[in-house]
Amino acid sequence: MHRLLPSLREGTFSRIAITERTELTIDDSRFTLKLFRSKLSVLYLYRSIFCFHFWGVIRVGLPKHFVMPTTTSAVSEKLAFGTTVADHMLNATYDRGAWSEGNIEAYHTLQLAPTAMVLHYGQSIFEGMKAFRMTDGRVSIFRIRKHWQRFCASADRMCMPAIPEELFTEGLKALVAKDAAWVPEAPDGALYLRPFLFATEERFGVGVSERYQFITFSGPVQGLYDKPLRVKVEDRYIRAAHGGVGYAKCAGNYGGALYPTQLAKKEGYDQVLWTDGSPDLNIEESGTMNVAFVINGTLVTPALSDTILDGVTRDSFITIAREWGMPVEERTLSAWELVDAAARGELEEAFGFGTAAVAAPIALIAVKEKELRLPALTEDAFCMRARRHLGDIRRGLAPDRYSWNTIV
Repeated sequence: MHRLLPSLREGTFSRIAITERTELTIDDSRFTLKLFRSKLSVLYLYRSIFCFHFWGVIRVGLPKHFVMPTTTSAVSEKLAFGTTVADHMLNATYDRGAWSEGNIEAYHTLQLAPTAMVLHYGQSIFEGMKAFRMTDGRVSIFRIRKHWQRFCASADRMCMPAIPEELFTEGLKALVAKDAAWVPEAPDGALYLRPFLFATEERFGVGVSERYQFITFSGPVQGLYDKPLRVKVEDRYIRAAHGGVGYAKCAGNYGGALYPTQLAKKEGYDQVLWTDGSPDLNIEESGTMNVAFVINGTLVTPALSDTILDGVTRDSFITIAREWGMPVEERTLSAWELVDAAARGELEEAFGFGTAAVAAPIALIAVKEKELRLPALTEDAFCMRARRHLGDIRRGLAPDRYSWNTIV
């Protein structure tokens, strides 16, 4: 083992190269780190925080905001999605028509009055984004402008102020630059970014808040799903209604989806396929993702409407498909059409796609009493090829023809 550990003082930057079958314990007044059987890896220590380029840690004592699984099996291959946050966050406020400057601060808890309007009337929106480590070592944020546009559309629907593009874009770039050491090097790794906006005015009468807080934090993630999904076509509950807020990325959309999703999981399914609630069972989304199918060589996905989120990954896959000359149809798609296509042997692929999962193949679709079993996808399937190609664009291995990457 080779070790460079000049100091663990606050503010220092140390590097440890860990070789195969290393067992090492570092004790300090602020943390304890134990490593077992790590692959050849590099561990960075900065301000008492560990920034991992591997997942061989079984137990770490860190500041309270860092949550690490405590078993070797839980972290030997991947980091659980949504359990770890980086050192800093972007913070800005809006008060009676004016935005403050954005500040990069140490990650910290929030203090809210019990009368803060977000706690009562649901004025809360968010985005999900990713930054990637490119093969030349640079870091890029994927499709930042598209995410800003969707964030503003959500804000408009929820009577919230649009955030200036410069504040959003430059703030996120500064945040990612500050925490660049947290961006994983693994091909399936990314630094997940969570911008969100919520009402903070202290008043318990129903109305539109005049004060808001905008925050973005981040955390390293790997793939969301490790196996194909079993999904149930939901025929009782709906995610969104026409004229509602289905196209907005607001908190209530996700809270309302939890109950039917839990019911489906009790029946042995991973997610639900949301429909419009009509007898036709027109497909809308899959869980928290957009959804698409390959039917007889054509990529078919539900057309955008006020009940369907305008997914950034959805748009990226459609762009790639058209670039490759693949027929694409954005239209109404009934669950019964899927049944008929499967009976004819034409239902070739089904998958959900979104920022968190990228693309998640679907192995089984339950439509009332019928179960449609799809063949395992090969590496030549459109879903798999498009996912690889998108990853190559993000990591600088394929040309970025559409200027999707913003270098930090």
